[in-house]
Amino acid sequence: MARVNVKTGRRFRAKRADKHYDTIVIGSGIGGLTNAAFLSLLGQKVCVLEQHYTAGGYTHAYEREGFEWDVGVHYVGEVHKPSTLRRVFDVISEGRLKWAAMDDEYDRVIINKDEYSFCAGREKFADMLKQRFPEEHAVIDDYIQLIRDVSRYTPKFFAGQGMPRLMAKAYNKIRPFLVPKVFFQSTREALEDLTSNQELISVLTGQWGNYGQCPKDAAFLMHALIAKHYLAGGAYPVGGSSEIARSIIPTIQKSGGEVFTYADVEEVLIRDNKAYGVRMADGSEIMADKIVSNAGFYNTVNKLLPNETQNKLGVDKWCQQVKRSSGHLCIYAGFDGTAEDLGLTTTNLWIYPNGDHDDNLEKYMANPDEEFPLVYISFPSAKDPDWNNRYPGKSTVEVVTPANMDWFKQWDGSQWQKRGEDYEQFKAKFADRLLEKLFERHPQLRERLTYSELSTPLSTNWYQKNSAGEMLALDHFVDRFKKPFLHPITPVKNFYMTGSDVMTAGVGGALMAGMMTTCAMRGRKAKDVVNLLKNYEEAPEVFSQEPVSA
Repeated sequence: MARVNVKTGRRFRAKRADKHYDTIVIGSGIGGLTNAAFLSLLGQKVCVLEQHYTAGGYTHAYEREGFEWDVGVHYVGEVHKPSTLRRVFDVISEGRLKWAAMDDEYDRVIINKDEYSFCAGREKFADMLKQRFPEEHAVIDDYIQLIRDVSRYTPKFFAGQGMPRLMAKAYNKIRPFLVPKVFFQSTREALEDLTSNQELISVLTGQWGNYGQCPKDAAFLMHALIAKHYLAGGAYPVGGSSEIARSIIPTIQKSGGEVFTYADVEEVLIRDNKAYGVRMADGSEIMADKIVSNAGFYNTVNKLLPNETQNKLGVDKWCQQVKRSSGHLCIYAGFDGTAEDLGLTTTNLWIYPNGDHDDNLEKYMANPDEEFPLVYISFPSAKDPDWNNRYPGKSTVEVVTPANMDWFKQWDGSQWQKRGEDYEQFKAKFADRLLEKLFERHPQLRERLTYSELSTPLSTNWYQKNSAGEMLALDHFVDRFKKPFLHPITPVKNFYMTGSDVMTAGVGGALMAGMMTTCAMRGRKAKDVVNLLKNYEEAPEVFSQEPVSA
C-alpha cells in the first residue's frame, strides 16, 4: 500500500491562511478532524489549527532512528465490520481509510500466573469465561447482555449533547427515567450487583487501562462501552495510525479549507459574548463565523478564553467539579527483525500483579517503587500489514503503565531534552523496569533491541500542551456525565467544544463527539449530518475519491 499523497498538515504561516473562514477548529485530534470533515462535506470552508508539528492529536505517529510508533491508537473496535463507527470513518475519509483486523485473540489478560484469552466474538468470550468460572454461567450471560444493553441505550444517554443547552438541561433531568440505573453506577458497584466473585470481576475489568481508572472509580458506562467496543475484536489502520489524519485532511481541503500545523492559538476573540476569531501566538488574527475547540476542557476554559470571559462564566467552579485523568509512562522500543522473525503477534498483553486493581493502583500512585499495577504491551508493527513495505526488517513494541504527575513536579516547565541528568536517571529506573516486563514475556527480544526511549507525563505536557500529564483528558467518574458545562455548545455564542471531554475517552468516543458537535452546530439542520451517513450506506462509491494534493 502506498501512502496517500498528502502531508499530515501544512505548516502555518499567517500569509497562508485566509482572513476569514466559515469555521475554525482549534486542535486536530480525531474529534476536531471529524467535526471539520463533516462541516466541509456540508459545504463549509474550515480551518483546523494544530500547535504540534503534525496533525492527528493522539492518532498521530512519530518516527525516530528509522522506526515509527503510534502514540495513542493501539487498537480500535467495531471498524473491521459494518457499524456506525466504521461508517463515520468511511464518510469523513471518503473511503480512503482502511483497517486490518487483528488476530482472533486481540487481548490477553494476565493476572499473576493466570492468563485469559479475549477472543473476537461474544460467544468465544463467553465460552472462555465459562470454562474458567464454571459456577458463573448465568452471571457471565447477564454481564454480556448488560454491556450490550448499555451500548443500545447510549444514544439516549448522550442525546442531549446534540441539543441546544437549555433543551439538553431539561432532557438530562428526565434521562434517569430513560436509561438503566447502571448508567449512574461505578464499575465495581454494577459488577458486584451481578456477582460476589472478585476473581471474575478482576478478569472482566482486565482492560481498565483503556479508560484509565480502576473499577471503584470508573463509571460503569465507560467500562461497558469499552468492553462492548472490543467484543468483536480489534483492528488497526493500514499504514499506521497517522493514516487516520492523512485520510481525513483531503476532505477538509476539498471545500477550500486547510489543516495547519505549528499553528499555536493564543486566544479566542470574543466581543459582546460572541466569538468571532482567534489570535495566534505570532500576533496574527483569523476570523470565522464559528469557533470550535478540540483542545480539551481545561485548555479551552483556562487558556483559550479571555480572562474577562472566564470570570463571567465562573470557569474556576467548573474546573473544581471535574478531574484530570492520570499520566502514563511509555517505552517506545525498536528491534532488529520482522514480527515473524521475532515471534510477535498482534495480541495486546495486559499484565497485572494480582486481581486487586483498586489497591494496586492506589499503592503505586503513592509510591513509584511499588510494583506496577498494570503493564500494557502492544506490537504496532505486527498489526500493520503495510509495515514491512515502509520499515523492512524492523519491529516496534510499546510498553505502557500509569504514572503520577507529582513524581515529576520538580522538572515541570522544563524543556524537552534539556531537563538534566537527575531527570534522565529517574527515567532510566522506570525504563529498565518496563523493559524487564517485556523481556519476561518475550526473552528473545533482549538481544534484538536497537533503540528505546521513555515518555513521561512531562512529554505529554510538552507535545499536547497539557498541564498535568493527563493522557485520557477528564476522568470518567459517574458525576462527570452530569455536568452541563461539558457540552458542545458553550455559553459563548458561536463558540463550541468537541473531543472526548464532551463524550467519552478513546478514538471512538472522540470521533462520535466530533459528529455530535456538528449536529449541535447545525441546530435544526442536524439531519444533514445523519443524511451523510445514510447516503454513504446507500452509495459508498460516491465517497471513494482520490485525495487532493497538499
